Amino acid sequence: FDSLNHDMTLPEFKFIWYMEYSHRMWGRAVGLAYLLPATYFWRRGCLSRPLKGRVLALCGLVCFQGLLGWYMVKSGLEEKPDSYDIPRVSQYRLAAHLGSALVLYSASLWTGLSLLLPQHKLPETKQLLRLRQYAHGTTALIFLTALSGAFVAGLDAGLVYNSFPKMGERWIPDDLLAFSPVLRNIFENPTTVQFDHRILGIASITAVTALYLFSRKIPLPRRTRMAVTSLLAVACIQ
Repeated sequence: FDSLNHDMTLPEFKFIWYMEYSHRMWGRAVGLAYLLPATYFWRRGCLSRPLKGRVLALCGLVCFQGLLGWYMVKSGLEEKPDSYDIPRVSQYRLAAHLGSALVLYSASLWTGLSLLLPQHKLPETKQLLRLRQYAHGTTALIFLTALSGAFVAGLDAGLVYNSFPKMGERWIPDDLLAFSPVLRNIFENPTTVQFDHRILGIASITAVTALYLFSRKIPLPRRTRMAVTSLLAVACIQ
């Protein structure tokens, strides 16, 4: 209010306050959804030794995620007397918070599906190994794209250019490397951050499409084929 939103009304402030409050309460509910069943099944002796290690790691990651969220929000409340920028959270901490959430979600889903669905025993052909490697590479690319989206959000980089596929009147904007040193542009220049996110997004959907086309050439179980097809559908919607 003091630095930027001088005309904000009390109902407008209450709206963003309740958004943040709901997010925190939801996060704590997620924490309880991990810790309480984990404690119950651990005491009942239902967990194997490898699963105990995974449960401990997941519960630790839930707690770490909460601490990281607090650390991120704290950066938006720190006084910056030498800066004329508007108050905002650190884009680095925002990316770390989102990245750890994606890791937690993926690990939870993988663990749950591993327990619910029996693993298919497929012959280790050269094509299958290539498909698996390509799937891992595509996963890493999608993860990197999502992290770059956190930098876009943290810097409000989406407001700089809102035309596609060109950025304004150019394919490559003039201020792409305006900051010095050059490496700083990747993380702190809103134009570069938006440009990188666009390129990574295009690369991700290209990789997912290629993964789908390659999978069509290999005899796969129905469940795997459904997963690849769903991946392509969600990538197109995204």
